[in-house]
Amino acid sequence: MTEHGLQKYLKLKELASPFQALLFDVDGTLADNMHAHKAAYIATAKEYGIQLDPALIDETAGWPTVAVAEEISKRYGVPLDYPVFSKRKSAIFIQDYIQHTQPIDFVRQTLYDFHGIKSIGIVSGGSRSTLNITLDVIQVKGYYETLVCAGDTELGKPSPQPFLLAAEHLNVAPEHCLVFEDGDPGVQGAVAAGMSWVRIDQL
Repeated sequence: MTEHGLQKYLKLKELASPFQALLFDVDGTLADNMHAHKAAYIATAKEYGIQLDPALIDETAGWPTVAVAEEISKRYGVPLDYPVFSKRKSAIFIQDYIQHTQPIDFVRQTLYDFHGIKSIGIVSGGSRSTLNITLDVIQVKGYYETLVCAGDTELGKPSPQPFLLAAEHLNVAPEHCLVFEDGDPGVQGAVAAGMSWVRIDQL
């Protein structure tokens, strides 16, 4: 861990200490892979004749892939089969990028340190199959009590539903949960759920 990373890690540990449960996003929070997800979205969109602006992926960070596909369809006026687009994007990501995913060390170390001490949940807009591979690659499997992902709730981030479901699984009241995020939709969902939050990219 770099000196800068160490400072962020110490800050996260301090912020997390008062809470009973810690809820972690994955892509861009535990895993340094947002560039790879952007590349997979761009490659998939290209197959449909769309030159995708990567800023759209930043804007929709944390959304389920199907919802991002719907947004791409609206923005670019191209009819898409959202589940088909989503599956193709996931296939490209898994085939070309997932095995090279690196953890964001200071966030992962925070999760490690509180494992067995606090309740730990993973709350992501990704599919369960892709998330399980990512969590395995960054060596986080087995360090959490619940995993809430795309399809587990009627609405994904920025809805509070995924966060509230994770809190319910952990049997912890929302006000005693701290959410670790890197995107606006996740923060909006945490706020709507009545939870505290920290943007790891703004430490």
